[in-house]
Amino acid sequence: MTQAIKIAIVDDERDMRQSISQWLSLSGYETDTFASAEDALKVLNADYPGVVVSDVKMPGIDGMQFLKRLKAVDTGLPVIMITGHGDVPMAVEAMRVGAFDFLEKPFNPDRMTELANRAASARRLVLDNRALRKELSDGSALMNKLIGTSPVMERLKEDILDLSQADGHVLVEGETGTGKTLVAHALHAAGARASKKFVLVPCAGFEEDALKTRLFGPAEEDAPLPALQEAIGGTLVLEDIEVLSDKLQAQLLSAINEQENLADTRIVAICNLQEQDKTCESVLRPDLFYRLSAMRITLPPLRQRGEDILTLFTRFGEEFADEYGCSLPELTAQEAAQLLQAPWPGNVRQLFHVAERAVLQNRQGSGSIASLLMTENDDSKPVMTTEGKPLKEFVEAFERMLIDNTMRRHKGSIVAVMEELCLPRRTLNEKMAKYTLQRSDYL
Repeated sequence: MTQAIKIAIVDDERDMRQSISQWLSLSGYETDTFASAEDALKVLNADYPGVVVSDVKMPGIDGMQFLKRLKAVDTGLPVIMITGHGDVPMAVEAMRVGAFDFLEKPFNPDRMTELANRAASARRLVLDNRALRKELSDGSALMNKLIGTSPVMERLKEDILDLSQADGHVLVEGETGTGKTLVAHALHAAGARASKKFVLVPCAGFEEDALKTRLFGPAEEDAPLPALQEAIGGTLVLEDIEVLSDKLQAQLLSAINEQENLADTRIVAICNLQEQDKTCESVLRPDLFYRLSAMRITLPPLRQRGEDILTLFTRFGEEFADEYGCSLPELTAQEAAQLLQAPWPGNVRQLFHVAERAVLQNRQGSGSIASLLMTENDDSKPVMTTEGKPLKEFVEAFERMLIDNTMRRHKGSIVAVMEELCLPRRTLNEKMAKYTLQRSDYL
């Protein structure tokens, strides 16, 4: 993943450009040279694999303006500023804006190399992290199952990536149906233990004695190894850990503290509590809780995920439409609002079933989204959450869904989408960029 780092040199003085370029080339760097900030900005994008060295005083776009423009493109791009004598106050201001460091003319070439090396190391780390994140979000089947682009989901994906690279135990919390077990799989697959054993124990599926045997042994003939032994060196997932009795909690804590072979085993504890007066901390022994919760991930409930609700409904609906050989129902603005306002106590799992029933209703030519959201006690209107949402959120969610559905129907034909939605190409492009919709996904 590590890549070579280049140095972009921006200076209106030809001799200075060539001098710096020659010295840095001797230091092992490939260089790009530009006579103006305007020329450099045509090349330096958000993923430029390098560092920028720029003079402060230049005609046209000066160094300070150039620095601000670069930071708007990529906040993680290191920029080393070269200042003339007496420009130190300006250099201090450049550091405040975000410059990596500055050199005052005349400067020692070795000092230039030292700064370039530091900046290159910082840039390489940023690019490697971005590449890893992109690989997980684009290439990993597990990460792709974490559908959604809402801020809470983007934060969740970042947390999974960060914690997967760490080594401690993890406590995963959230309401039922939010995807906690999927997160446990992703933590394992994205980390150093991906090639090792992944052992899942659904604690709620065992009686007390059977659970004790499954966790600690002794194993019966032809039965799998006790989970704590089977998972050595890999990941042990304890689903519904809140059902463990005090006795089993004490035994688990003892095993964690005393068995040396568990030192290289990561435990992911999944806690599934929804009662308002109970928390994972309140149902687990304090010493066990603190051992397992050194790192924590809390999954957001579906009702807090905004436009992800419509994205998920469309994705699930397409899968069921293919399965049942019929078309996906197109949502009206009112139906989209009803989906966004529903409380979703069953979260993603509940939405999955609603999407299936919506497809079946559409095949039969009857029913509505509202009918699927009726309460058992009051069938006159669909249940709505009491959590308010701004009008802008409804409008944007519906707009994204409409463009997404139209792109899917026309298999990525921009012209056909423009005609159907009566949008000029520039407006459509801007909206697709805003909602992170890629034409290549529809071809």
